[in-house]
Amino acid sequence: MTIKINSAFDSGNIDVVSVDQGGAIELEICKDNGSDFFQWFHYRVSGAKGQALSMAITNAGDAAYLDGWKDYQACASYDRETWFRIDTSYENGVLTLSHAPELDTVWYAYFAPYSMERHQDLIAWAQTYPGVDLEVLGETLDGQSLDCLSVGNGEKTIWITARQHPGETMAEWWMEGFLNRLLDQDDPVARKLLSLARFHMVPNMNPDGSRRGHLRTNAKGINLNREWDKASPENSPEVFFVLERIRATGVDLHLDVHGDEGLPYNFIAGGEGAPNFTADDQYKLDAYKVALEAISPDFQTLHGYDVDAPGTADLSICTNYMANTFGCLAMTLEMPFKDNADLPDVFAGWSPERCRKLGAANLDAMLAVIDDV
Repeated sequence: MTIKINSAFDSGNIDVVSVDQGGAIELEICKDNGSDFFQWFHYRVSGAKGQALSMAITNAGDAAYLDGWKDYQACASYDRETWFRIDTSYENGVLTLSHAPELDTVWYAYFAPYSMERHQDLIAWAQTYPGVDLEVLGETLDGQSLDCLSVGNGEKTIWITARQHPGETMAEWWMEGFLNRLLDQDDPVARKLLSLARFHMVPNMNPDGSRRGHLRTNAKGINLNREWDKASPENSPEVFFVLERIRATGVDLHLDVHGDEGLPYNFIAGGEGAPNFTADDQYKLDAYKVALEAISPDFQTLHGYDVDAPGTADLSICTNYMANTFGCLAMTLEMPFKDNADLPDVFAGWSPERCRKLGAANLDAMLAVIDDV
């Protein structure tokens, strides 16, 4: 059979440079529209069953985060449900994926994709649960709905946002696990939290970038996580509409869920460098991290981002802006594209199922600090 490569589907991204029917393939990742960011790839190969493929991504040396290629293994799947890691090497600016498919068609990706179709299924499923409200906060530049799920009857207000950067698909896998547990009527932690707080959750902050196969930006090439102090309907309606709703509801705790290309760990970054950050804010941030570390061996506090000096934080970044403006417990949770180096999984690396487990574990951490936020 003839080897064919295609990425003309939801979240697809690759440009085919050349295909040798012997298995030598050259590819390039496409840039985000209107931006120089690129690193996300997602494509399918057909007609290569039993062949040893050597797929060279020749522009990998110009990608956004070169640390992301160190010790990295690409993801592959035959059924688009189970994703496994394949041999991957990076040398002289070229990322080479090596694999001999066992079936006629196989999908490859930077991380296990989370399609907009799956997103539609997620919100449709969630809205069927008692007490859940599904609100469209506004429309994106491409005309997609910006969905927000709300549930709970308590006095505290908790906001959770995910996938500002569309290529960080682990964030919506995390959200899936969080929602599954939060809406479990037999889970005592979930029931207690819902009696103490009202949750507002945006499972995908960047639908346009997600569908377009972007790494980091929306349809216009705007990095949403640099828009929080200047969000506008023209450039960043996604942030604009979420902030509009947050101002209406108030907020006591805000968690923004992401993925990090370079660091092989799960960790939390706070708003320590925000001008209005206080000793009490530090206490609440530390308490949350300690609680989550005690609950999940997949979470740790040793490795993470350098902490900003007091008063020097970039307030265009979500967590810094939220901490400074609303005085809430504001956090960014980061997960790896690679694996958790403290607890590795040779077959799957950091995976959708592990994202879901970590999402569920955050309910325990929230209950541990809910009285203090």
